[in-house]
Amino acid sequence: MSTADLALDAVSKHFAEHKAVDALSFAVERGSFFSILGPSGCGKTTLLRMIAGFIAPDSGTIFIGGRNMQGVAPNRRPVNMVFQQLALFPMMSVGENVAFGLARRGVARAERRRRSHAMLERVGLCAAADKRVDELSGGQRQRVAIARSLVLEPTLLLLDEPLGALDLKLREHMKIELKQLQAAFGTTFVYITHDQSEALVLSDHVGVMNQGRFEQLGTPQDLYYRPQTPFVAGFVGANNHIIGKITGRNGRVFEITTEDGWVIHAGGHGSLEKGSAVEGFVRPEAATLARQPNDLPDAHPHHAGTVQSLLFDGANSAVLIKERATGRDFRIALPQTGRFADLKPHETVLFSFDPERAVCFPARAGL
Repeated sequence: MSTADLALDAVSKHFAEHKAVDALSFAVERGSFFSILGPSGCGKTTLLRMIAGFIAPDSGTIFIGGRNMQGVAPNRRPVNMVFQQLALFPMMSVGENVAFGLARRGVARAERRRRSHAMLERVGLCAAADKRVDELSGGQRQRVAIARSLVLEPTLLLLDEPLGALDLKLREHMKIELKQLQAAFGTTFVYITHDQSEALVLSDHVGVMNQGRFEQLGTPQDLYYRPQTPFVAGFVGANNHIIGKITGRNGRVFEITTEDGWVIHAGGHGSLEKGSAVEGFVRPEAATLARQPNDLPDAHPHHAGTVQSLLFDGANSAVLIKERATGRDFRIALPQTGRFADLKPHETVLFSFDPERAVCFPARAGL
């Protein structure tokens, strides 16, 4: 724990019969950007509020900077928090907003001005010190909120979906700014979000949370390329989800046959035997699209389909295929070369994918 700014040991919180956080243990390295990613209701906000001290865990221990936080009030913890609603003071100038926490701590006026000015300079808002908050753009207000927290030199900065209220273009810009600010200051950031793009772009490590526990904790690359559970495979990134049974095996690759008779091949996780019900996942970018069989790798099984619709989104464009034998939908990412820019609905195409880039797991109950 010597290099961890945050460590949790078997922390739990229940509300009546509901397990909001269930015996969770993890550590966040000093100076890193750690995100907690999960759907609404998974327990991530409850977890963040326990770290901040707003609610107490039912059991377990929280350490911040190596110190046990049991019984330590929120205002005594070396933690600051940035919310989606930034809670800036409209009657104060930008400089006064940044200096507010210093004033509450009894820092002298001249020192407050010096430190708030220095902080605004670091976030690129020095010229806005005397402006009112409502004169700023959404991104500038975001930086003021972060500056107000960082000027107090917390061990941890907790961020509760801070980009959720911004429009898409500004949100994309602020993701880059946040990552750069965290790297520049070296403060440990703990960030919660339901937006996988935010978590993957911003973070050194991500904990994917589901029903009060972490399904997987790792780097963004680990979660994307090496999911360990069907929940993570389905939640992180786009995927074609295929349900079937194991009907064969060749080394590390399993043959999966769906109810309607479609046969695909994928690598496997967990205990898989012939006849086992499984969930398979194939990422859209793992598939290769072609008009002629010679344009597909010979080593991979080929499939035929009909173009249903083109999903144009610039570099993220995709095509929705209806697999010919079963009528099953299958999404394929289009190459950025523009090679298939002339695709038309109802056109017949071929596709394949490397089984090593697909994955299957024992099927979850109820599927």
